Amino acid sequence: MAKGTSVYYCIRVLILKYDKISVSAAVTKGGAVDKRYDDYTGVGLKTRVYSQRSLHGQVVHELGRRIVSGEIAEGAVLPNESELGDEFEVSRTALREGVKVLAAKGLLSSRTRTGTRVRPRQDWSMLDPDVLAWRLASGERMRFLRDLSEFRMGVEPVAAGLAAARASAADIQELSKAYAAMCQAGAAPEEGLGPDIDFHLALLRASGNDLMSPVAALIETTLAALVECVGPDVMEKSLPYHEAVLAGVADRDPRKARAAMWDLLEYSIDLDGACLSTV
Repeated sequence: MAKGTSVYYCIRVLILKYDKISVSAAVTKGGAVDKRYDDYTGVGLKTRVYSQRSLHGQVVHELGRRIVSGEIAEGAVLPNESELGDEFEVSRTALREGVKVLAAKGLLSSRTRTGTRVRPRQDWSMLDPDVLAWRLASGERMRFLRDLSEFRMGVEPVAAGLAAARASAADIQELSKAYAAMCQAGAAPEEGLGPDIDFHLALLRASGNDLMSPVAALIETTLAALVECVGPDVMEKSLPYHEAVLAGVADRDPRKARAAMWDLLEYSIDLDGACLSTV
């Protein structure tokens, strides 16, 4: 399907099925998505990782990476502040601030007599954006993508069903705008990543369940990982799956929305397998 054709198809879906929520305002007569929605073509992740601009931020990322990758083992005691400070070329203050951040993420614990120790893996905040990023960059990519897929299968169909039952007209319009932007991106994975993330995050918000929010970082990490290795037509082929989810929510049909999300995630799992074969 050519990019122009896919955009035309998506616009027809949006106007014919969802005009009642004014989604047609998002497109022009010429078939292009309105310029007001250009922000949906960005690839920057909405869930922010900890800044590396400060010295203690650099400590956070380097130590975190080493711990999550297994370079520093669970239960290991870190070198004393003097040794670590010399290694990282930072002050004790910056080092302590970095350790505090990692402790808040569940990676480290500090005690006066025993020093700073790496906590067991089960204590780590696995949905923390930084921990997710460090796991993705580690040598356990296969296990990580498997864990991501299994977790999403357990959560997102439920979120889709809840969204179908609870979403406001504004929620559905946000889903529709993100879908329209995916159509505009066509077969370009880099351009489609931002709108794809927007679609899934809008669905979580539409579920009306605040406990769904932490899943956002996980979804962003998954989609960003896929963009690195998928072919140019993958985003375009996913459009019917996303449209089916949108239809289930807009039709207020929880069963339909759950089934559509399940199908979308199965498609995503197939992509995970393809990515793993290239690792």
